[in-house]
Amino acid sequence: MSKRVAWSAEHDAVDALLAREWLITNGLGGYASGTLAGVPTRRYHGLLIAALPNPLGRTMMFNQLSERITLADGSRHWIGGFERDSALDVSGLECLREIRLEQGLPVWLYEVGDVWIERRVLFAHLQNTLFIRYRIVKGSTAVRLSLRPSFQFRMHDAPVSTPIDNPYTLHVQEDRFEVSAAQLPSLRLLLRGATHEFVYEPKRETRLSYRVESARGYEAAGEQWSVGRFRVQLAPQSAVTLVASTESWGDLAALTPEQAFTYEAQRRSRLVQQAGIGQDDPIGQELVFAADQFVISPRGRLVAAMRAHARGEELRSVIAGYHWFTDWGRDTMISLEGLTLQTGRFTDARYILNMFALYMRDGLIPNLFPEGSHEGLYHTADATLWFFHALDRYVEVTGDRQTLRELLPLLEQIVEFHIRGTHYGIGMDEADGLLRQGQLGYQLTWMDAKCDDWVVTPRRGKAVEINALWYNALSVLARWQREERGPVAAEHLTALAARVQPSFNQRFWCARSKHLYDVVDGEQGDDDALRPNQVFAISLPNPVLARERWAAVLDAVSRELLTPVGLRSLSRQHPEYKANYHGDLRTRDAAYHQGTVWSWLIGPYADAWRKLKPRDDGEIKGLLEGLVAHLGEAGVGSISEVFDAEAPFAPRGCIAQAWGVAELLRVWRWRSH
Repeated sequence: MSKRVAWSAEHDAVDALLAREWLITNGLGGYASGTLAGVPTRRYHGLLIAALPNPLGRTMMFNQLSERITLADGSRHWIGGFERDSALDVSGLECLREIRLEQGLPVWLYEVGDVWIERRVLFAHLQNTLFIRYRIVKGSTAVRLSLRPSFQFRMHDAPVSTPIDNPYTLHVQEDRFEVSAAQLPSLRLLLRGATHEFVYEPKRETRLSYRVESARGYEAAGEQWSVGRFRVQLAPQSAVTLVASTESWGDLAALTPEQAFTYEAQRRSRLVQQAGIGQDDPIGQELVFAADQFVISPRGRLVAAMRAHARGEELRSVIAGYHWFTDWGRDTMISLEGLTLQTGRFTDARYILNMFALYMRDGLIPNLFPEGSHEGLYHTADATLWFFHALDRYVEVTGDRQTLRELLPLLEQIVEFHIRGTHYGIGMDEADGLLRQGQLGYQLTWMDAKCDDWVVTPRRGKAVEINALWYNALSVLARWQREERGPVAAEHLTALAARVQPSFNQRFWCARSKHLYDVVDGEQGDDDALRPNQVFAISLPNPVLARERWAAVLDAVSRELLTPVGLRSLSRQHPEYKANYHGDLRTRDAAYHQGTVWSWLIGPYADAWRKLKPRDDGEIKGLLEGLVAHLGEAGVGSISEVFDAEAPFAPRGCIAQAWGVAELLRVWRWRSH
């Protein structure tokens, strides 16, 4: 699959290319990313962000590459650009003729004189090894290629202002180059494909500017260090590849650049074939490649890995979003169906479920795994309930009753912990069977923005989607008990679910507004704010909301929250509504769930709509058009985390979000069927 990225060569070209970003990943959580213009604008932009064993975590190892072409007449031409002291240099864009995605991977085409040069970037799967390949695709004369790598070794989310206290150490042995810094693995560099020379020319680049960091209220000026540059003749019908890696020299010797590109193309072809998507569905293929970016084999969780290996399995997880998220329990469980079940990756799905089961503590799965940590954090009220939904979908699609039987005792423990009460105030109210949650200083639902000590939307009390998930979990577990152990074993949970449903409908229905309360029995009483969380009372496989109220709820949600790219997180009529998501961290957090549009919510909305109007697939197709068009914006080939709440619905937040991709892919697949 090849997709040309549309952009104009006129006056808006620079802005368009700076606003669009590329991303490639390695299946470990590592990545490479930048703007299509080649100008880094974020702290996360770099060519090799390695996924290193804990406690290091993801580390910026290779920031930027200055590329210069010298023609036979001696004229010099730069590719890409940089920004220093807020002065933008993008003279290299004069040569840019085309950018396209081939099987989801970025390809740039430059016209320099009468020579056309193609540049491809590849991250080896399950390795911290990057390949940048240059090839003359048109023209009969050789050119000289000069490549100057530059570095600022740091944690990938550390500020760009992180100082380089001492120049890094360079070791050279024959054609092998190693750049080293204390307490980090060496960065190994090779140039393959032609005879070359290296010019030792240490240089410190200072006052580099990062415009997105500035707009987000962070330190926006930094420095990089370069040890020198490679010079090589690039001949027609040949290729030159720069290899950068934190792997050992032995590992690097096992894979030639030609093999790396061939094997990755084959792997991606298998992904499409495994998903059962034909050549007549380029959108489906594009989403399969996007989904692949999030499924990872986490490095460094040694205890969990040993236990998984003892079971004959591997560790798998899901990165919630690039660039800054790690793997989150809630995001993983919501995303599992789209990322794995809709793509035929059933083994990965089982590994993911079993990994989170290994980390179950006191009836909770982790909310998230902090960067570089061996252990998770458990402050979540909904991730564990989403685990039931993910397992339900897995069993229905795969028929794997063995995994269900193995997990059944754990699921029963979870429900018992929730009935008796567990951490963070999570527990069942004996009076009505509904689930309450909340502890001062914590944000336990998916609406989890927190800035310093300020929890923006605490939602302490009985939240609507938590109780929709609670009813769904009780219903599926009772069914599994009945199927595996007989009707007597399921009597207790069957009765509890039958008690929860009328309680929910009595407590959450707001007759005045004809929609559901967002929270009842909260600190300020019942909250009738119109939010998208009520959709789950319809969309889940076991809907807790009475059928006769579906139309009224969906009408309210459609009228106030629906946009072309997802659902607003709050009605425009609410006094706390924020139309835009921008500015410094506190300003963004204030808007994060107070109007900002979330792409992933298009999935549950489509599910609810389909239940209400099961034969109206034409409407479902229209719901997806905005997000499908968005695949060419922001993070090209992926789906952004959030959008402004008003037109033109500018993409914000992460450029690639797991549940946004997963839910679009899931609905796209059943819509297209």
